Amino acid sequence: MSRCEHCYIFNTNEHNHLTDQELTRIANCKISQNVMRNEVIFEEDEILEGVYCIKKGVAKLIKIGEKGKDHILKLASVGNVIGSRSIINKESTKFSATAVTDMELCFIPKSEVMTDLQENVEFTLNVLQRVTQNLEESDNQIVNIVQKSLPQRLAETILYVMNHFGVDEENVLKLSLTREEYSSIVGATTESIIRTLSEFKKEKLITTNLNSQIKIESTKGLMRVI
Repeated sequence: MSRCEHCYIFNTNEHNHLTDQELTRIANCKISQNVMRNEVIFEEDEILEGVYCIKKGVAKLIKIGEKGKDHILKLASVGNVIGSRSIINKESTKFSATAVTDMELCFIPKSEVMTDLQENVEFTLNVLQRVTQNLEESDNQIVNIVQKSLPQRLAETILYVMNHFGVDEENVLKLSLTREEYSSIVGATTESIIRTLSEFKKEKLITTNLNSQIKIESTKGLMRVI
């Protein structure tokens, strides 16, 4: 088990305002977890007993719509802490979290989080800033669905995946999302996503390999779509 005070991830999230003593206390009570791809981390409306710090991998935060359709609110990756909002508000979760890839998580008990929130002002402010930022991202996503066309939303999502998760030596997106996951992010049917991807192929913006992974052929072309 790695020590929190020596973990580089804690330098990239809200925990970078904790003292070495506070990090040592967390290290002594945190629980390391390995989560397999497609495994549920927590369900919507669940009462959380702590927060999850992502050490490796990617999770999707999902909200179930009125008609039962999944909507992906965010792709959370290394350094992200999920569950903070529910802990602060003392309420059940408003979304579920599922692993998109194999993951390594550190579970930090609620009691430790609350202790730091009460005793470390800089940490508290940073947590609130992260929560506010996440809400702003959700607001922007709603505006995009209302105001932007499907090709614009899909091109923007592909570029987001490229910029945040990278490409391999052949320019193939390292994070492989299913067509259903793309449809859940941009707010469209799977059939519409498939048709739009075909249009992108015809315009030589992307290609796909035998595993249906997306290869970027023209970043500038995708940016022009937006």
